[in-house]
Amino acid sequence: MSQAATNKYFENQMMSASPVRMVVMVYDQAILSLSRVITAVEAGDIEGRWKANQNASECIWELMTAVDQEQGGDVASYLDRLYRFMIRRLLEVDIRNDASPARDVINLLEPLRESWRELERQMESEQAGNAAAAAPESRETSQVAVSA
Repeated sequence: MSQAATNKYFENQMMSASPVRMVVMVYDQAILSLSRVITAVEAGDIEGRWKANQNASECIWELMTAVDQEQGGDVASYLDRLYRFMIRRLLEVDIRNDASPARDVINLLEPLRESWRELERQMESEQAGNAAAAAPESRETSQVAVSA
């Protein structure tokens, strides 16, 4: 899938996504772009490397600007420093035409993405539980209405 098609897919998916799902999708896009960076470096594709690295950097900037510094406390401060470190590392990709910084950033992003995925699963589970708990009440209400 081309970069433009991938970007369009993510854009369409984000239109209907929950805030947590949107964060997971940005992580996914960043990691996908960094994988493309590595492939492009190995193939000697300078332009492809640069475009993929720009896309990954934009994703990380998006994550960084989404951090709530006022309410996030120490975690927000840590994430801000971590995202800034990642962006500095990605500058090295273009300066040295080296895939190592991209691999390093992927290794930092993956556990964060997994944490957000776990949160997403928990929220979906809670929503399913709430829906199941409300369903018998709805059936009882409709049965009462029918028998009356």
